[in-house]
Amino acid sequence: MNNKSSFHPRAVITDIDGTITNKERRLNLDSVSVIRTLVDNGIPVVLASGNTECSLTFLCKMIGTDGTIIAENGGLYKITYAGERKICSDRAACLEAYEKIREYYDKRGIDLQLYSPEYRFADVAFARTVDPAEVREIVSGMPVKILDSGFAIHIQSGDINKGTTLALVAEEMGIPLSDFVAVGDSDNDREMIQAAGLGIAVAGGQSGAVEAADSVSMKKYGDGFSEKIREIFSSFF
Repeated sequence: MNNKSSFHPRAVITDIDGTITNKERRLNLDSVSVIRTLVDNGIPVVLASGNTECSLTFLCKMIGTDGTIIAENGGLYKITYAGERKICSDRAACLEAYEKIREYYDKRGIDLQLYSPEYRFADVAFARTVDPAEVREIVSGMPVKILDSGFAIHIQSGDINKGTTLALVAEEMGIPLSDFVAVGDSDNDREMIQAAGLGIAVAGGQSGAVEAADSVSMKKYGDGFSEKIREIFSSFF
């Protein structure tokens, strides 16, 4: 862990599923209230997820943030609603890997369910109906990585993640990485949690998030997010 003695929180980046939801993936309303309090007090909140840009933009509207997002596990980002979509991933490589995976499972009579292919610009995602470890073996040696979010399997360029894209977002926002609080629950949040000035994992999260975190909440899911954010930004609550 880094030395956090000089940490000055000026922004928050948070995962969605499992972090500001409950176990059924319904938004935790207390987390929404906490985020709105931050925004109303001038603290920008970035949503980061494996979900698509359009899904995250809709959530930003409903939750009440300024539209700054990291989508597709770091594959793309946008600064505010009016910002330009920035793609960080080599999707052609992801599609090539998917074809190899699809052919492998076709021969075994298993159909893979793609998630929102028409709305994805950076990665490929499909239903978690096969073993992620086996999928990794199938594409071993290709310039991609397989992410298991716990909700879906994602094929992504091997050199990007939520953390590398957070560095780009922080630079464009004009806020040092060291002033970000990052909150997550999954292995694919590890790099984001490590990159931020203060990394938080919610209780019960996957080992990658928990091991990377500077602090772990007592409560699970969205209640854990609210617990730690209230603690860090206590003057607002």
